[in-house]
Amino acid sequence: MQKVDDKDITQILEWFADSGVQDISSERSIVQKNSEKEIKTLAELKEVMRNVDISIKACALNMVFGVGNEHADILLLGEAPGAEEDKQGIPFVGQSGQLLDKILAAVGLDRTKVYITNILPWRPPGNRTPTLQEITMFRPYVIKHISLVNPKIVVCLGGTASKALLQTTQTMTQLRGKWAKVEELSASILPTFHPAYLLRSPSQKREAWVDFLTVKNRMQG
Repeated sequence: MQKVDDKDITQILEWFADSGVQDISSERSIVQKNSEKEIKTLAELKEVMRNVDISIKACALNMVFGVGNEHADILLLGEAPGAEEDKQGIPFVGQSGQLLDKILAAVGLDRTKVYITNILPWRPPGNRTPTLQEITMFRPYVIKHISLVNPKIVVCLGGTASKALLQTTQTMTQLRGKWAKVEELSASILPTFHPAYLLRSPSQKREAWVDFLTVKNRMQG
């Protein structure tokens, strides 16, 4: 995992301060300690993440790590587990997951051909949106997770995943369907709508369909 230097730590501290977080000494030590730790396999990463000291663990039933082809060319990155994911310990198995499976099938993909994970491995209480503090704490793990799978394409599902990975404040309207890169990863990144949003706004399914066709076309050269 890329080492976090003093400039990065300063930016993280400023993020926390802007969010109203007062006591951040423990968060700083967590970021430094685990960013510098040598992690060579997904199993090692999972064990390190399982031991992270974060309050949302107390409200969750299971850690939800990742599922699918660990050598996939396409990685799907969501926000956080929901109720059903928390019960089963598997990402995207509720209604959103069922829609995601249909979208994948429509472009000739399934869970054996992709890898799926989230920004957070535990369900936030009440299915709330992950806080900036939680996102900042886990982004180094997300980067390492993606690096170990080493996909060619990362599809960010929804605004939280897109903004967290790309470290941007742009809206989904601005980000959706546009290829992007981050310094830490070789993969190309494509933000698209989260399946949960598509369930609430079915008129946007066409845009998501176009995005997944774009992914398919890029994979086919």
